Amino acid sequence: MFRRERSIPLRGSAAALCNNLSVLQLPACNLMHYAVVHGPSAQLLSAAPEGVPLAQRQFHAKEGAGVSPPLITQVHWCVLPFRVLLVLTSHRGIQMYESDGSIMVYWHALDSGDTSSVQAVFARGIAASGHFICVGTWTGRVLVFDIPAKGPNIVLSEELAGHQTPVTDIATEPAQGQDSVADMVTADDSGLLCVWRSGSEFTLLTRIPGFGIPCPSVQLWQGIIAAGYGNGQVRLYEATTGTLHVQINAHARAICALDLAPEAGKLLSAAEDTFVHIWKLSRSPESGYIEVEHCHGECISDTQVCGARFCDPTGSSFAVTGYDLAEILRYSSV
Repeated sequence: MFRRERSIPLRGSAAALCNNLSVLQLPACNLMHYAVVHGPSAQLLSAAPEGVPLAQRQFHAKEGAGVSPPLITQVHWCVLPFRVLLVLTSHRGIQMYESDGSIMVYWHALDSGDTSSVQAVFARGIAASGHFICVGTWTGRVLVFDIPAKGPNIVLSEELAGHQTPVTDIATEPAQGQDSVADMVTADDSGLLCVWRSGSEFTLLTRIPGFGIPCPSVQLWQGIIAAGYGNGQVRLYEATTGTLHVQINAHARAICALDLAPEAGKLLSAAEDTFVHIWKLSRSPESGYIEVEHCHGECISDTQVCGARFCDPTGSSFAVTGYDLAEILRYSSV
């Protein structure tokens, strides 16, 4: 069971975007960082574990070429082996900051090229894999940036071509030194999933076909892909083969966020039906098949949920954002 804790106030409501919440836990400093997108700006908040707000910072997307302020599409902390960067994507480019948002260390402008004027240009989907940060784009390509241990000498090292429609989300997990392991999955607006092995060159291992419904959020845990779809379904696949093991009719409306608590194997799903569900993933010792158990359901009444994240790796607390809701809701296990 979970109970409602003290909320954290926002200066404005969260934008109606999928995956519109990022959480960074800093146990050494006894701090939690939260990041939320609101139109052309993003809010970074620091709070004590009990929810007492300590500091706020506001970011704006770098304008580049254009007359109107660009809209931000996502903000996300990328935890690398040697540093943490805050990555912000927009309709103009990709910005990378030090983890506290104090210094912008890199800017990558999006080149619309031959894109027609009616097609939106944007980046969306952010994840760290080893010493790389991967960012999806409107073309379906995934940009791979090589991140140095310190400093601003960030290099675009590769562009991955696996999707024909805009990327929606990217998920990774540590490869733990295994060869041929699937350690990254990318999703797109058609529901197609691409499974990759990271390295000095990324390798496409398999494609999991879509079925005409967007996949707004995806997660990866111990070789299990969890994908949330626009029809409210959560599907669990074997990462190495793409085999479908479990299909859950989890929500009545489109899923807007998935998250995983890696130490406990808990999966969080949030959707436009106002519900947040928590599931326990495991593998059968006998068959090796993926098994799932429903642990908790929480109704965020009268709220269009747009972001939800666990606040710790054991899944004992989570936070939720909603459109037209000027606060971050917090819940912890009883």
